Amino acid sequence: MTTDAISGHFYFKKDDFCLNVHFSIPAQGITAIFGHSGSGKTTLLRCIAGLDRPQQGELYIKETCWQKEAQQFFLPTHQRALGYVFQEASLFPHLNVEKNLRYGLQRTAKEHCQIHFDEAVHLLGIQHLLHRRPRSLSGGERQRVAIARALLTSPQILLMDEPLAALDTQSKTDILPYLKSLHHNLSIPIVYITHDIDEALSLADYMLVLQQGEVIARGSIDSLLTQLTLPLFPAHSARTLLNAPVISHDKKYHLSLLDVLGHNLTINGLDYPIGQMLRLTINARDVSLSCSDQPLGDILNCLPVTITAIQEDEHYQWLVTLKYKELTLLSYITKKASDLLQIQIGQSLFAHIKEINVL
Repeated sequence: MTTDAISGHFYFKKDDFCLNVHFSIPAQGITAIFGHSGSGKTTLLRCIAGLDRPQQGELYIKETCWQKEAQQFFLPTHQRALGYVFQEASLFPHLNVEKNLRYGLQRTAKEHCQIHFDEAVHLLGIQHLLHRRPRSLSGGERQRVAIARALLTSPQILLMDEPLAALDTQSKTDILPYLKSLHHNLSIPIVYITHDIDEALSLADYMLVLQQGEVIARGSIDSLLTQLTLPLFPAHSARTLLNAPVISHDKKYHLSLLDVLGHNLTINGLDYPIGQMLRLTINARDVSLSCSDQPLGDILNCLPVTITAIQEDEHYQWLVTLKYKELTLLSYITKKASDLLQIQIGQSLFAHIKEINVL
């Protein structure tokens, strides 16, 4: 047990499914619980919430013990300082938005109140919805209200069980900036369940990967993405996550310049202020390899790299792991290209990056 972590273990068996996990995650930021259907993600969240009681287990939220089965101690759900956001918003249909929110606020003693009504309303952008009933809201609006209501309980931890799963693509796009704002503006740790790796990339700092009821990997999300043995996505969809600040703009060509570990890369557009830290992804398919740093056609971005691993996939193509200082990149190339370059571990080449995506 550490004071800056959420930690514990659960052994929970029901019917033919068994959850057997040990975990320790940061007590700040967003932790994604990732896995395919049936891996145990929701069961883990329900155990943290106290909705399911495991046969064995313990749970600490920083220095506070919520559960220790060996001592027959189990804090019931209503006594756990948590917020829970389900796939469906579950708002009270007979109350307008403001009264739904104040219901959450009324559950918190004034001396424990950390998030105020106006703050939650502003963070989720729902000022214009306060007098409307849930039935008149879109799916994305209902979910934003549900998140605000959970925040108004001033929880020590916010649990979110695939909150975007029931939304259409446009609604997901609309709500993501509000979820990012929670990350940047609140100190409440968020545990976020998803089976969508793109959601995890957009939001999370840390990730647990579950498979058949067990944790098979844990760590910062950027480090896990380049572990090729994990079931995150197929080789042809592999990508790298990185963060880089905007250092200048090229107004003539409508480009922004980024500092990537002392090397300059460019992205399209002038929408980002100088100094802003951007979260970026680079798809393996968008990284070409060459013996020269001279531009390849219209590809302007280039990094000197060293090959650290090579893996063949089922399509007779190669996923190549590359290193530039502390940054790991991936390149997905044909077998013919690998033969022409005579690629081997330890070889120095140049990675030409066709496209950089801003999340």
